[in-house]
Amino acid sequence: MSAIAERYRAVRRAVADAADAAGRDPEDITIVAVTKNVGVAEIKQAYAAGVRDFGENRVQEFLGKHGLFPEVRWHFIGTLQSNKVKDVVGRAALIHSVDSVELLARIDRIAAERDVVQPVLLQVNVSGEATKHGFRPEDIEDALRAASGMPAVRVEGLMTIAPLAKPEQVRWVFRGLAELFASLSSLRFNGVEMRELSMGMTNDYRVAIEEGATIIRVGRAIFGK
Repeated sequence: MSAIAERYRAVRRAVADAADAAGRDPEDITIVAVTKNVGVAEIKQAYAAGVRDFGENRVQEFLGKHGLFPEVRWHFIGTLQSNKVKDVVGRAALIHSVDSVELLARIDRIAAERDVVQPVLLQVNVSGEATKHGFRPEDIEDALRAASGMPAVRVEGLMTIAPLAKPEQVRWVFRGLAELFASLSSLRFNGVEMRELSMGMTNDYRVAIEEGATIIRVGRAIFGK
């Protein structure tokens, strides 16, 4: 068994333990293996170990890896510039990082031209850090209302990135996103299916799962440093 396979197995065990502690089904949690700075050989090993969801931060890397591994579910998880939308729409199973209504409208326009419906998540800056992208929590309802008028995008939930700190110190971020998600789930907008919470990375995914994450984005814990 490769080192990547062993690490992936360890992550799956940790996910199961965190889910059990929260009274959740581990099968409800998707592990996205983050391939930033990861080569083709390592991706092949991860695929052989059973990974089927991969995430990339950079558009150029996303395009190259998507072309080599079209059979897997590719997530785009990095900051997406408006002029790069055309490279991602229709290729990404899910875009995690929509951080403005303007970007949402651009995705809708490109997707409509290609006759596809693009699944997306809205990125929320729960921590309020100036260095973080994302909507303010109080602006999300208006963004969902805007999305309801965009037939070529489907909002499937929310995403956040916690500050780099000890897991317990950022639990409030994940809890805040989960509470926002719950408050919005009762609203009904066309083209909005609130079912995914993308939160938690290598340092803090256990806490994120305890607070309700349905998608975790894990790189180092699978591929190593």
